[in-house]
Amino acid sequence: MAAHTYKLIELVGTSPASTDDAIRNAIEKAAATVKHIDWYQVIESRGHVENGRIAHYQVALKVGFRIED
Repeated sequence: MAAHTYKLIELVGTSPASTDDAIRNAIEKAAATVKHIDWYQVIESRGHVENGRIAHYQVALKVGFRIED
């Protein structure tokens, strides 16, 4: 495996359905403009509660993408 250099960005994905969807939304949106995304790390999970129920999920991520050689 070759040595690579990565850059980190932070994203916050949101979804009314689930934390998994919030993660997917963030990665898919970023992938439209950022090349070579290779990994992510969840750094925070939070949400919005209405009438005693979860109404919206927010997930903060660190995303690593490979810098081209």
